[in-house]
Amino acid sequence: MDPETVRRHCSAVVDRVARAVVADRETLETVLVGILSDGHVLLEDVPGTGKTLTARSFADALGVSFSRVQFTPDLLPADVVGSNVFDEATREFEFQPGPVFANVVLADEINRAPPKTQAALLEAMAERQVTVDGESHPLPEPFVVIATQNPVEADGTFELPAAQTDRFTIETSLGYPDRDGELELIDRRAARSSRSPSVERVCSSERLDRLRAAPESVRVARPVREYLVDVARATRDHERVDTGASPRAVQTFFEAVRTRAVLEGRAYATPGDVKAMAAPVLAHRIVVTPDARIEGAEPAAVVAAVLEDVPVPQLDA
Repeated sequence: MDPETVRRHCSAVVDRVARAVVADRETLETVLVGILSDGHVLLEDVPGTGKTLTARSFADALGVSFSRVQFTPDLLPADVVGSNVFDEATREFEFQPGPVFANVVLADEINRAPPKTQAALLEAMAERQVTVDGESHPLPEPFVVIATQNPVEADGTFELPAAQTDRFTIETSLGYPDRDGELELIDRRAARSSRSPSVERVCSSERLDRLRAAPESVRVARPVREYLVDVARATRDHERVDTGASPRAVQTFFEAVRTRAVLEGRAYATPGDVKAMAAPVLAHRIVVTPDARIEGAEPAAVVAAVLEDVPVPQLDA
């Protein structure tokens, strides 16, 4: 599949999702980067901005299975991954898959689940499998977790461990729509009889497999690779940072940069791709110092400062 064909197919997916979700197109493209990178996406937004609709719309447009798990303080690991159930007919235990056995899994308000349940989801995210009573069960391909969390309410929440945060390829925010966007929401609702919009499938299984494979053929020149690594490493040396981007984050950064090039219809990556993906890939992995936290310093600001400091390579035409 040539780069222009890939770009056209990806644009069709975003167009179809945008018919249901009123959000900035760049944000929707960023979510698609996470999906096509075989990664996971973290959406941090206040309630009512369309996080659930976004996850379901991408699953519908891509033609893959979807499930939603509402994370609560009393949620057990078995409620997510499944459990062995005794079958009276066969007199044997049989595994009953949980909602995690879907291509796109919406982990709604993920930070409300206790650490034990989050650990069960971590195995699924990291290993693409779950283990129940010592037996491992592979998850379907593709497997993408789109998790949401509310940045406003802290009561009854559990902070995500760094190991789990590091498993999210992309962290982004839909944000509030502007005035025209909210008017469009009303206009769309007035034009249909159902409360929730539907999204038609635009991608076959074969096409999705080819889209997921397309980033593998993207060329990343040596100067761009060095720039990418230098940006990630600079987050560790910043004066306001306690913990910077991990080596895993560098690899994830590389995958996201290649996928972003694919969405732009190019067979090669540029420093611009590195700049575009730096905040969505690195910011949520950065832990600022206590003093910086008191001063209100945000990880995204650290990434912006790093991009200002690290020299941008000049590529040959």
